[in-house]
Amino acid sequence: MTESNSKKIESNQVGLNENLEQVVISHRDSDYKKPIQAHNQQGFDKFLKVIQVGERPMILDSCCGTGMSTLQLAEKFPEHWVIGIDQSEVRLSKVDNPLDNVLFVRANCEDFWRLCLQVNLFFEQHFILYPNPWPKKKHLQRRWHGHPVFPVLPQLSHKVELRSNWRIYLEEFSYAWKILTKRDSEPVAFQPENYLTLFEKKYAESGHDLFKLVVEK
Repeated sequence: MTESNSKKIESNQVGLNENLEQVVISHRDSDYKKPIQAHNQQGFDKFLKVIQVGERPMILDSCCGTGMSTLQLAEKFPEHWVIGIDQSEVRLSKVDNPLDNVLFVRANCEDFWRLCLQVNLFFEQHFILYPNPWPKKKHLQRRWHGHPVFPVLPQLSHKVELRSNWRIYLEEFSYAWKILTKRDSEPVAFQPENYLTLFEKKYAESGHDLFKLVVEK
């Protein structure tokens, strides 16, 4: 018997949300004008002072939590900058970073992504690992593909990898990405050889099915 006991996701959705296409098209065809929060701007400015744009390719690890995935990606890609972003000061304070190709930034994703776009920063790969699924049908617009910032993502990186224990989340993301890019993709079930995040470990040890989606532009 495993020590983990994470409940499997329950939802009143049995397939793609019926409003998904309308929401994505609406966000694609309008400008997202929410003001950038001051602490996110400050975190971004500190980030720009550390990196030298163009010095080496960059990989983005969004919502990195305590940085477990960021550090593993940095070991896998030693010639890259690997940037972990999370809005929680508490989570980031737990990071022990011995690597010189890693930078952690405290900021929320929606502001950080838009700020990167403003200065034409581009990431070779972008990882979004185990995002909050917001499984209730009414919470579509809290999922990344239902959020007004979603159209920014194909402009930040031509390759995005997501992982989730809720297949519908990845199916929706794939459908939304196709609306923006015309590119097909499909989530696949997988068994991780090494756990990339604490969530991945918890879900796997609790017997959840795990899924991976890679989208490209």
